[in-house]
Amino acid sequence: MSNSPRKILVTCALPYANGPIHLGHMLEHIQADIWVRFQRMRGNEIYFVCADDAHGTPIMLKADQMGITPEQLIADVQQKHVEDFKGFNISFDNYYSTHSEENRELAESIYNKLKENGFIKSRTISQLFDPEKQMFLPDRFVKGTCPKCKSPDQYGDNCEVCSATYSPTELIDPRSTVSGATPVLKESEHFFFDLPSFEAMLKAWIRSGSLQQEVANKMQEWFEAGLQQWDISRDAPYFGFKIPGTENKYFYVWLDAPIGYMASFKNLCNRKGDIDFDSFWNKDSQAELYHFIGKDIMYFHSLFWPAMLDGAELRKPDNIFVHGYVTVNGEKMSKSRGTFIQAATYLKHLDPEYLRYYYAAKLGNRIDDLDLNLEDFVQRVNTDVVNKLVNLASRNAGFIQKRFAGELAASLQDPVLFAEFTSQADHIAAYYENREFGKAIREIMALTDKANKYIDEKAPWVIAKEEGREQELQQVCSMGIELFRVLMGYLKPVLPKLAERAEAFLQTEITWDNLATPLLAHKIAPFKALFSRLDMKQIEQMIDASKAENAQLNPQSSTEKSAVQNAADFEPFEETITIDDFAKLDLRVAKVLKCEAVPESNKLLKFILDLGVEQRQVFSGIKAAYNKPEDLEGRMVIMVANLAPRKMKFGMSEGMILSAGTGGADLFLLDVDSGAKAGARVK
Repeated sequence: MSNSPRKILVTCALPYANGPIHLGHMLEHIQADIWVRFQRMRGNEIYFVCADDAHGTPIMLKADQMGITPEQLIADVQQKHVEDFKGFNISFDNYYSTHSEENRELAESIYNKLKENGFIKSRTISQLFDPEKQMFLPDRFVKGTCPKCKSPDQYGDNCEVCSATYSPTELIDPRSTVSGATPVLKESEHFFFDLPSFEAMLKAWIRSGSLQQEVANKMQEWFEAGLQQWDISRDAPYFGFKIPGTENKYFYVWLDAPIGYMASFKNLCNRKGDIDFDSFWNKDSQAELYHFIGKDIMYFHSLFWPAMLDGAELRKPDNIFVHGYVTVNGEKMSKSRGTFIQAATYLKHLDPEYLRYYYAAKLGNRIDDLDLNLEDFVQRVNTDVVNKLVNLASRNAGFIQKRFAGELAASLQDPVLFAEFTSQADHIAAYYENREFGKAIREIMALTDKANKYIDEKAPWVIAKEEGREQELQQVCSMGIELFRVLMGYLKPVLPKLAERAEAFLQTEITWDNLATPLLAHKIAPFKALFSRLDMKQIEQMIDASKAENAQLNPQSSTEKSAVQNAADFEPFEETITIDDFAKLDLRVAKVLKCEAVPESNKLLKFILDLGVEQRQVFSGIKAAYNKPEDLEGRMVIMVANLAPRKMKFGMSEGMILSAGTGGADLFLLDVDSGAKAGARVK
């Protein structure tokens, strides 16, 4: 690693400005913050920015429902987001909003440059239009039957069952999720970004070798499917920035949202006055640019964003660091179980550094989901941080304070052991640099065990009782304090507030560069409790509070809900059918013999089902709802047994498994009472 300071800009994905921050969001922001804090400790010039994603139809509609302006909605939400991130010690240099003048100017500038370079096309298209709300409908505000596999209740852009992509106009029996009305086709001129023109550049970017392998593989899959021109315009009414030179056209939110990274940094540069914005964003920039994002927005960040930057003659990201989802106790976060935990709810009950440590201990540099197992959470925090790390300081500090007026020994009792600890700095630094935080934590905890073993073997409590061993007692206990200081330095990016308290106790700042310099004949402060134990009762109280909050937000149960509901929250019933229509469906109980993820798909699970007299292979688009498919093995499910087999690129699908929900992670497999046998018909 070069000794000269690096210039680095780091961003997190922009939280959408219509809802609270939850523990799923916090995975990304904690991961990025640990990396940023490590870089600061290494002396690099690094800036960490983020913003609220404040545009789009959902915000416009929510503000209308609440009877306030979109500006008021996003201002209120931003204040809460800032408080949540501050509560978790996320050290942003700037947290901004995409609804800013800086973002407007940059979005217009980039659009004009793309247009000047010939990458903006226009053509008239037919769109679905809500005749009741008098608005064109974004893809996600249209639902209907998939034109490929005939699965009902699919979004207007892709099918979560067969993974097909299509236009909303291809949906069978489409309906508006805003009003419930049947949309009509209406023509409108739209503007398109010519993404296919950048295929060669994007393929070369993949071959650079810096992207995660999973990201590179997914991009290759998109290339094989064929890149399409990207619609970057939306018709009024729309909350966003108007496209220059038009009367009623607005930038699609995904055009100005990533430009929000630039706008937040621009705002920081303007306020600071000593940061050169262009040196980070011009074509030949030597600065480093990294985006931390979730796997659900990989498509936009690995295709559209670098292509837009390249087309506007700006620099591309050095890398996009993609992470997986958070599950709780092996299942997706659930409002009914209280495991869909808002950041604010967590902060009312628990120390944020509990979660920072636990996430770090389980984070790697791959796109794997992370499970927050609450019992393991309690045990790991108490065992590692309280029993091992903090106890190392407390069991030695008392002797130093009482017997030696708080002064450490003038020499090291075991220089070889001290050198063994400090020599791991480069090794641990490499883990941090490569975002292998879990490996770093394991190395640090192995050293912590070794430090405690040293104290156990030296037994200062025994030495203290024997005359003539005062110097040895001071040296042994000082050695314990020294090892604690080194360990605390290694963990400072993960546990910044604990590190602050430790520095106050040690009466010195801990830096990466001074880890190998012992505190000889140095005076420390009287020891005070540095960290509290985590009790399972605190977890239970947090879960109960989360349940209560969710119940307050949704006070009526599903059986108590009024028949008059917002159509965006309730999907209208289908047209009445006859008993003969229903009799055509052959619904059967099936036993899951095997279930596994389809590696090439981010939506499909592959099932082998037992129908009593035969076995069948079925692909189901419920991957987002069940991140541990092997847990479904042995379970009884309901399937449509007489659906025509469909040939997919992953194999033949011979039926359809039934589930309830709105799609994506909000899907629940239908179950049957015990006693039902595989192959039994559902009547």
